[in-house]
Amino acid sequence: MSTGALPGLAARSDRSNERVTLPRVIRSEWTKLWTLRSTRWSLLLAFVAQAGLGPLIAAIEMARWSQLTLQDRLTINPIDHSLGGWHLAQLSVAILGVMTITGEYHTGMIRSSLMAAPKRLPVLWAKLLVFSSVTLVLMLVAAFIGFLGGQAIFTEHHVNVGLSAPHALRTVIGAAVFTTATGALCVALGTIVRRTAGGIALFVGVFFVLPGLVEILPSTTANAIHPYLPSNAGGAVAQALSDPNNFSAWGGFALFCGYTVAVIALAAVLLLRRDA
Repeated sequence: MSTGALPGLAARSDRSNERVTLPRVIRSEWTKLWTLRSTRWSLLLAFVAQAGLGPLIAAIEMARWSQLTLQDRLTINPIDHSLGGWHLAQLSVAILGVMTITGEYHTGMIRSSLMAAPKRLPVLWAKLLVFSSVTLVLMLVAAFIGFLGGQAIFTEHHVNVGLSAPHALRTVIGAAVFTTATGALCVALGTIVRRTAGGIALFVGVFFVLPGLVEILPSTTANAIHPYLPSNAGGAVAQALSDPNNFSAWGGFALFCGYTVAVIALAAVLLLRRDA
């Protein structure tokens, strides 16, 4: 009895060892992320931008201190100046987010990925989890470096603040989480359009072109639309001083997260329905 059952048991054991699980897909996506040549350069650019541009802006402000008017000196914003690199960091992370998935469509590797995980959705969840985790950690570290470096420079004329200052810690964390959420959104955009140029163009259109188009509308219409734009809603959390007509910092970010979840849901549906 035991001898006859052994081959079947061994076969079932082998199949269980080869079963697709989310942790295994995550390990696969981790490997694929770091084998992309663009990954290290894009993340390095994002890190340097977030950590370095703020202190650079602070140094420029201190160098031209004697040329500033009294009003300019009194209204200087040390928090936003020291975190001024998040815009460039966001652009770099967004482009990498698109390429994380469109690169596989370009090379045809997506077919192998979906054959290995035939249910498909674990591939998308793993990509989002790996990409967002890496981005969040790097951007948090970079944001703290940028803030602390900027404040160290602002001490020259005693306009520096600490993390306990109003909105300071929230802005540091907000710059990191908004950049991370933007990257996750762009992974979904890449899944939807499946082309690098198309994904990047869609991101640029929504985040940079659309706000400019809204500005040329009549002021009452523009003011009504302005708070709901993704860049404005989400960007409030990354700024100490924001437009009072917009949503609150975390309220606007919650709306942006809603946009992101909706785009990810659309990407998941299309991933299931379309051929690779």
